[in-house]
Order: sequence, then C-alpha cells, then structure tokens
Amino acid sequence: MGVPISFENVELLERAMESCIKLQPFVVDAKVRIDRDKLREKLSSFGYTSLDAEMLFAEVVVRVEGREVRAILRWDEILRYPMMEVVYEAKR
Repeated sequence: MGVPISFENVELLERAMESCIKLQPFVVDAKVRIDRDKLREKLSSFGYTSLDAEMLFAEVVVRVEGREVRAILRWDEILRYPMMEVVYEAKR
C-alpha cells in the first residue's frame, strides 16, 4: 500500500506484485488486479495517486502436502475493509 500508481505503471505494478507473491514458499500461482475505475477516481492533478486497499484484488493458490487452496483478498464495501477468504480447496 502507498506506492505511487498511475495508468502508466498499473500493469507493471500488478505483475511485480504477482512475481513477489510467487517467491513465497508453497505458492503455485498468484494474480493481482488493480481496479482501474477506482484508480481513475483517485488520480491527483499530477496524474498519479497512492495504491490503497480499495483498489486491490489478489488471488493466491498455495499447495502443501498434496492439498491446494485458493484464497482471495478483496475490498468489502459494507465493512470498508479488505477481506481475505478461502474460496476453493481440492486434493491433488
């Protein structure tokens, strides 16, 4: 959170965050999306803003001892808080 972001670097930041998440032990996949509409709403007159939790959606797949879990992080508008939840579990 807090990193400067604009439409010029949004895709680069998404890929960089995915790459960093994938370095973690047991992570087999990661996807990060930054909400372009929220980004547009928050742009300053200088053409950038700071990344905040409202803009972020992340998904991670972790595999440990033959079990795989997919979890997501997304902004909950009702709670006004980023929530993480396990959305899928399967045996391998």
